[in-house]
Amino acid sequence: MTQLEAARAGIITEEMKAVAKEEGIGVEELKELIAKGEVIIPKNKNRKHMSKILGIGKGLRTKVNANIGTSSDYVNYPEEIEKLKAAVEAGADAVMDLSTGGDLDYMRRKVLEECPVMVGTVPIYQAAIEQRTKGKPVINMEKEHIFDVIRKHAEDGVDFITVHCGVTLESISRMEKEGRVLGVVSRGGAILTAWMKYNKKENPLYEYYDELLDIAKEYDMVLSLGDGLRPGCIADATDRAQIQELLTIGELVQRAWEKGVQVMVEGPGHVPLHQIAANMILQKRVCHGAPFYVLGPVVTDVAPGYDHLVSAIGGAIAAWHGADFLCYVTPSEHLRLPTVEDVREGVIAARIAAHAADIAKGIKKAAEWDLEMSKARWNLDWEKQLELALDPVKARAMRQQRPPKSEEEVCTMCGEYCAIKMIRG
Repeated sequence: MTQLEAARAGIITEEMKAVAKEEGIGVEELKELIAKGEVIIPKNKNRKHMSKILGIGKGLRTKVNANIGTSSDYVNYPEEIEKLKAAVEAGADAVMDLSTGGDLDYMRRKVLEECPVMVGTVPIYQAAIEQRTKGKPVINMEKEHIFDVIRKHAEDGVDFITVHCGVTLESISRMEKEGRVLGVVSRGGAILTAWMKYNKKENPLYEYYDELLDIAKEYDMVLSLGDGLRPGCIADATDRAQIQELLTIGELVQRAWEKGVQVMVEGPGHVPLHQIAANMILQKRVCHGAPFYVLGPVVTDVAPGYDHLVSAIGGAIAAWHGADFLCYVTPSEHLRLPTVEDVREGVIAARIAAHAADIAKGIKKAAEWDLEMSKARWNLDWEKQLELALDPVKARAMRQQRPPKSEEEVCTMCGEYCAIKMIRG
């Protein structure tokens, strides 16, 4: 029985109790949100070594995901595990293994073993890479091979998988007729687009969606319905291809719910500020309130090296208007594979965006956190301020850089002219 089926049957699971306690809400209220499909609990039945069970969706704290993984150009398993640990220490709620180089099974299983939070993957990557490893073109992939890889990920205990089921022959046709500056930028979307155009066949993840649902249901593995035709630049935002894919995904959400399968929906990557709210409202309406997972969004294309800041701007607005799950973007996005420090900075930036949105959304714990910080500042309680800091490591390091003879009760910005100290007397 999946979490969705249990909620519909009026059963409160141990996972529901854990999430309700974490969020500070009633377990009955949570159960009803899960029954409606508005909240999910990504936890595969086969998952081990998971110490923090979290929910994603309506009325809950906005969650943050960090992507790690090897590339075909650089394979260093210990470094990727170091990134995983850095992401979790920085407060990531989920980690996705997007490896495309080396022993993919080993890397995924190592991540599952080491990660205390939910883990996601994109199985189509492995299916395509294994095809290439055999010396065969990706466009010759067999449907059976794709589904074998998906089942393998499910059996290993992956909590959620990205599947680009909404990339169809129709949506590709609409994209080509309208024209795009950057075409298809999603790796999974590009793999399937190339496969469909060459074989002149429908996307197997769409055509055999019921088979995919059967696997997901067996393991209670969440399907993250991927945005394979997401805009890769500001000029392509909110075009026909993106919306056509979203309409298809809305139908797939309903079909998943009918089978008792938990789903969330992935959203656009590059969106200008003035279109973000509309995109969030549209997704929630078309997809019947299913949790929304957003990459960024990135609000300008001209800031390589600072895309963690660019995406935090977009992420805060997106979450404020309904996004439930933010995928981080690191400073090295569009430039290179991220370093351990890039991962850390990306997580912190996304967490700032998520928290700012949670205050606006009325999440009680978010406002209480800020209030505690305000009280600590009024009391000039520096230890408490550092404990409450979203990034206590950086805050403490900066505080310790004060000149040796500076007054300990205040900061060096104002020194003896500290406004709080003068008013308090």
